Amino acid sequence: MNPDYHTIPRKEPDETFTIWSAGEAPGAHTSPAHYVLTERSELAWLPDRAASGIKAPFISIWRPEVSNGIALLVIPGGGYNRVVIDKEGSDLATRFTAQGYSLFVMTYRMPDGGHSEASLAPLADVQRAIRVMRARAQEWGLNTQRIGVLGFSAGGHLAGSLATHFDYPAYAATEEADHLSARPDFAALMYPVITMDAALTHPGSARALLGATPEPHWRQHHSLELQVRDDMPPVFLAHAADDPSVPVANSLLMFQALLAHKVPAEMHIFQQGQHGFGLRGCLDLPARSWPELLMNWIEAQCQ
Repeated sequence: MNPDYHTIPRKEPDETFTIWSAGEAPGAHTSPAHYVLTERSELAWLPDRAASGIKAPFISIWRPEVSNGIALLVIPGGGYNRVVIDKEGSDLATRFTAQGYSLFVMTYRMPDGGHSEASLAPLADVQRAIRVMRARAQEWGLNTQRIGVLGFSAGGHLAGSLATHFDYPAYAATEEADHLSARPDFAALMYPVITMDAALTHPGSARALLGATPEPHWRQHHSLELQVRDDMPPVFLAHAADDPSVPVANSLLMFQALLAHKVPAEMHIFQQGQHGFGLRGCLDLPARSWPELLMNWIEAQCQ
C-alpha cells in the first residue's frame, strides 16, 4: 500500500436512502437473509466494509461542489455474496466528485438470498436504482441523459446486465418511477465477470447466479457476451492481464461481442493489477490511471 494513501481526504456521503419506497424490496418477503455489515480492516483510516444479507438496498450519494451534470451509479463487487462498499465504492468519492461527478454508490440483494425474483433480484435493484435517479434528477441537479453505471467484478457483471437487460421485466411496476427507462447512458465495467462458461467464469459468482445445476436458459441469460444488442449503451472495459480470479478473457469476450454489434466500446488491459484493485490496489502501478481514462471516455460520450 502506498504510504501516502492515508493522506487522501475521505468524504462522508451527503445523503443515504433506500432504493425501494417500503425499504425492503418487494421480492424480499420470501428471503431469510439478515443484514450484516462487517469491517474487515484493522486500520481506522482505511475502512473495508462488506455488506451481506441485504433485503433493503440503499444508495449513498456524494455530490460535487460544482456539478458537470453527470451521475455514476456505482455497483461494487463481492462475488454476488456480499457488497464491498468501500474498496469499490466510497473510495471513489474524492477523486470523482473533484471532477464534477455525482456518485451514487449502491448495495443490492444477492441472487441466492431466497428472494422471489431469484437470480434476477440484483437486476431488479439496479433497474429500480437508475429509475429513481431519473425520477429525482432535478432534485439532485442531474442530466437525465447523462446517467451511467460503473461496476466492479461481480458488480461489473451486474452493470453489464443492466446495459444488456435494461428493459427485461425483472420486477412488477408499482410506482410512476418504475415506468421510466432503466437504460444507462454508458456502462463502465471494471475487471468484470462476463461469461458463465465454466472454463472462464468466476466460480463463486456463477454458483450464486446459477446454482449447483444450472439450467441452459439461465446460463445463456447471464453470459453477457451472448446478450450484447445493437441498442445497448457504449461500454468501457478495464482489466488486469494477471487477474487470477476473473480471467481477462471475460473482458476480451465482451469487447469482441460489442465490436460485432457495432456498439461503441473502449478497452484497457493493464499488465499488472491482479483482481479487485479499485483505487487502493494500484497506486504504484500504471493501472492507477484508470479513473482519468474512464472520465476522458465518459466526457467523450456525453458531448
